[in-house]
Amino acid sequence: MGLFIPDDPGYDESARMTGFYRYKQLLSFNTANYMKANLLTAAGALPLAAGIAYAVLSTSVLVLIPASCIGGAIFGPFLAAMFDTLYRGYRDAPGRWRDNWPKAFRQNFKDSLLPGALTGLILGFFIFMGFLLYWASGNPSLATILWYLTAALLFLSVSSLFWPQLILFRQPLSVTVRNMVLFAAKYLWKVLGIGALLLLWISIYVFFAPWTLILVPFLGFWYILFLTQLIIYEDLNRELAIEAKFEEEEKKKNEEA
Repeated sequence: MGLFIPDDPGYDESARMTGFYRYKQLLSFNTANYMKANLLTAAGALPLAAGIAYAVLSTSVLVLIPASCIGGAIFGPFLAAMFDTLYRGYRDAPGRWRDNWPKAFRQNFKDSLLPGALTGLILGFFIFMGFLLYWASGNPSLATILWYLTAALLFLSVSSLFWPQLILFRQPLSVTVRNMVLFAAKYLWKVLGIGALLLLWISIYVFFAPWTLILVPFLGFWYILFLTQLIIYEDLNRELAIEAKFEEEEKKKNEEA
């Protein structure tokens, strides 16, 4: 896939590339799988979106809390399967998407319900507060806006480190939190950078709605998650030994067979 440069002499799809060539290589091999996973993820997000929309239109926190939790719990397994699809591409895992996606959905179903519910609840409160600020009779102060954006940035940054560990490892929550803290401390600006990219992406969809909603089933989730996770993948792989873990598991399976 020669993006804008069809005859790029430095690009070789037969070998694992690095840098921007790796970006092109992954898109060349996996875009169809990412788009199919995105369509299912968008479908899984519909109950959450409908519940939050109803809560906002009725301006009711009593509706927002259960609607966000239930919708988020439904959304969680779909989001986990989206991350699994991305990470299988990053590590060049074998297998067909139509086999891997259902497997990832089943394997992560129980573990992703509570994180999904919590994610839905936090997203619901951010959206609800955003509309309250928009509808307020007076303009919100600069401090209020900065607090809102900072909280959203931190939430998105933390989520970017949590969900990959959920689908890659079976480990106690305390280990996941410790890994997140240590990784964020070592790669602080990179972690905040991907959080800022996610925040910018969401803001574009919000500011240009409803027209941008047309793109959600095709582009809404997969591309920005693909890009932000790719930015930190090599660092995560180095710190958490992702590929070494799966190679060891594959070796054990072969020995048992």
